[in-house]
Amino acid sequence: MKSQNYFTLREVQLHNNCPECYSNEGLELTFKQKFVENIFYKAITEDTKYDMHCNTCQTNIFPVRWTNDIEQVVNYQKRAVSPKPKSLKLKQAGWIFVLIDVLLFITVILFVTGVLSF
Repeated sequence: MKSQNYFTLREVQLHNNCPECYSNEGLELTFKQKFVENIFYKAITEDTKYDMHCNTCQTNIFPVRWTNDIEQVVNYQKRAVSPKPKSLKLKQAGWIFVLIDVLLFITVILFVTGVLSF
C-alpha cells in the first residue's frame, strides 16, 4: 500500500542538438525527487533521478545517445540543482500507533515493577 512517486524539482530547456532529430530547440532535462507515502507517514527521500526528452520529435533521449556536449551540460545542471532536504511527517494513524505503543510500554513497566497489579 506504499506509493512511491516522484515530483519535479526542476525542468531545464537545453539548446544542444537532439541526437535523434538534430533540432536545437526541443531538448528538455527534468530532475525529479522521490516522495513516499503510506498510511503512517509521508516522506521525501534523497533519491533523485533525471530524464531527457525532445519536444520536437517527441522521443526520450537515453544516456547512451548523449553526445559529449550534452553530457557536459547535464553534469553542470546536476551540480546546479538542489534537492529538497530529506524529511518525514507522521500522519494521524502514525501518531496513534506511537501513542498506543508508549502506553503499552508504560503499562508493562508498571506491571513488572509491581506498581500496577490485576
